[in-house]
Amino acid sequence: MVDPSPESPAASPSSTPSSGPSGPSETGSPDDNVQQVEGTGEAPPPASRIETAVICLLSLAIVFLPVLSSLRSLADMLRESTKLPWLTHSFGFVLHKLVPTDLAWASVYVQNITVWVGFLGALLAVAGGKHLGLSTTAFMRRGPLRSVLEGFCSVVFVLVTLVLTYAAARMVAVARANGDNDLLPGGVHKWLVQLVIPVVFGLMAPRAAWRALDPNAAGGHGPADGAPHVSMSPRRKLIRWVICGVIFALAVAMFSIGFAHDGSQRLQDWVSRVDKLVGVVKWLGLLSTGVGFFLGLPVFVVMAGLAMTMFFSSGTPIAALPLETLRLVANPSLPAIPLLTIAGYILASGRSSHRLVRAYKSVLGWIPGGMAVMVVIVCAVFTTFTGASGVTILALGGLVYPMLVRDGYPKGFSLGMVTAAGSLGLLFPPSLPVILYSVAASSPGSVAPVAVDQLFIGGFLPGLSLVLLVSLYGMYQGHKAGAPRQKLEWNEARAAMWEAKWDIVVPVVVMGSFLSGIATIVESAAIGAAYALVIELTVFRNMKPTKDLPAALLNAASLVGAVVVLLGVALGLTNYLVEAEVPTKLVEWVQAHIHSRWVFLLVLNIGLLILGSVLEIYSAIVVLVPLVAPLGVAFEVNPVHLGVIFLANLELGFLCPPMGLNLFLSATRFQKPLPYLYREALPFLAIMTVGVLFITYVPGVTLWLLHALGKG
Repeated sequence: MVDPSPESPAASPSSTPSSGPSGPSETGSPDDNVQQVEGTGEAPPPASRIETAVICLLSLAIVFLPVLSSLRSLADMLRESTKLPWLTHSFGFVLHKLVPTDLAWASVYVQNITVWVGFLGALLAVAGGKHLGLSTTAFMRRGPLRSVLEGFCSVVFVLVTLVLTYAAARMVAVARANGDNDLLPGGVHKWLVQLVIPVVFGLMAPRAAWRALDPNAAGGHGPADGAPHVSMSPRRKLIRWVICGVIFALAVAMFSIGFAHDGSQRLQDWVSRVDKLVGVVKWLGLLSTGVGFFLGLPVFVVMAGLAMTMFFSSGTPIAALPLETLRLVANPSLPAIPLLTIAGYILASGRSSHRLVRAYKSVLGWIPGGMAVMVVIVCAVFTTFTGASGVTILALGGLVYPMLVRDGYPKGFSLGMVTAAGSLGLLFPPSLPVILYSVAASSPGSVAPVAVDQLFIGGFLPGLSLVLLVSLYGMYQGHKAGAPRQKLEWNEARAAMWEAKWDIVVPVVVMGSFLSGIATIVESAAIGAAYALVIELTVFRNMKPTKDLPAALLNAASLVGAVVVLLGVALGLTNYLVEAEVPTKLVEWVQAHIHSRWVFLLVLNIGLLILGSVLEIYSAIVVLVPLVAPLGVAFEVNPVHLGVIFLANLELGFLCPPMGLNLFLSATRFQKPLPYLYREALPFLAIMTVGVLFITYVPGVTLWLLHALGKG
């Protein structure tokens, strides 16, 4: 996943290799994306040596602790087995010697370390401009108006994070007051772990201001992307230091006040004496965050601002907002998010995409339109592991687009194919959005919880049907264009498949260990991440341990941070909405106007398509699932089927004009005007719409495999 903003380094023309007939070779070159994480098309966020070291150590800890824990559990299981006792006991004895210590405590610490990785990654995301948002101002002409609007967003960002600093400090202070009643294994106080939350929020404020005042930063007020470096005058440097110093001092003050004193109720009582002031604060907060959302303010800031405004107006202490973040720790599937993200970035950095392209091309090149089918499959597989289409377009675009053009496919079709194929694969295991949906749908108090394994099983056939439809269209265009069919060379096919064998079995390793019951979803994700790390460092050796590995871990952490912070504040806002009975009122309103399940599903498809074209997928999941899930229950839609419909529509939203994320990324990546992308993507949008409607109105496509495996 990359920053959805086309102004990010990953998406800017200056940071992506050129495309076209003169683009990269089919096998790629080690020199591709020199300024980026090799093979990902994405530059790592700026980080100090201390940040890099801490994040790398914590990331490796959450990878290997579950692996060791699962090995210990397997050792105990084998030693107790009665089948082939000599063999199983021998293996159990060996594993027991390798992992002699009981690691029952490991899962607790992995959950808490995930919070650290998430929030430190969120701080990195501020520095790299990678928090999820619309980034509307990126498409405005540089000038005073854009500077004013971006400055407004920066001011709102700073104000909200300062208040979050106070609220989180109050939360930690309360936890500290509990003393020894709240301890982790080994006697570690929970409040020490939680301390990272107010510290990070406090550092976000000056870091956001520092970036906003940098004329050379993407999203700053300086020259357009690709323009020469702008040197800052001594006066402007001084102003920058003064402003950021003042904001830092304010952050320290907010932390100190929140940590030492409970002034929230006194402030609330004072403000409540002036009813008009409460109304002013409420409407000012709603207006600022609403306008900021459309101007590109990060979604987590928008949601936090809305939640704090609602809490303030209702008399609820704002410390309740960061408190909701800690509910994430109780979700057993949470660590799977950073683990699978790490696995995806490691595979991408190790040039897994090039090996997969060679393998699938050698096997599928003989069929009519085989090149197009290869592109669809490789992009789907790549998206499955990276978790988002952005990385697929940026990393694979320069590789597969020239290959399609050289085979005689029309340039417009080729561009549309790469753009559309980047959104496929989100329903296949071990896709990150599927796990995030399960986390969001299974939060405390949820009316329609759904397990991760059920979503993966239910989404397999629907995902396969979308891939099949796009592949058939590619075969038709290949036949129409007279694309050459490559002779099936068994020696080349065997060699290519043998080279890519380690990459191809990754989903088998992850899902096999999970579905077999050997490991939990977190342990399976950790096994997948450890496996990816081992093969890239020892088998292929395309990843440099001291350069590429830290860069991949930093990129993974920044994405995880953007998701975790967003999910945390979304839970706070959701809690308020539930207490205000908003979902219940929404259900009543919908039931009063819609009386048919089939009409409801059609309206749901249209609504999700529109919202999916505006919101980035992770934002859409955490914002919309708490509202959509009760509607599904009201109309008796199976929770798994609802989840598949939800995710399939978001796939479709990537291609929906005028705001579809893939359209912006592809336009930037290939230097094409947006109207041109709209036209070329429309056939794929129509085809995938047919697929989504088929998935929606034929529930058996989703539920048949579940029932067949006894999971329904």
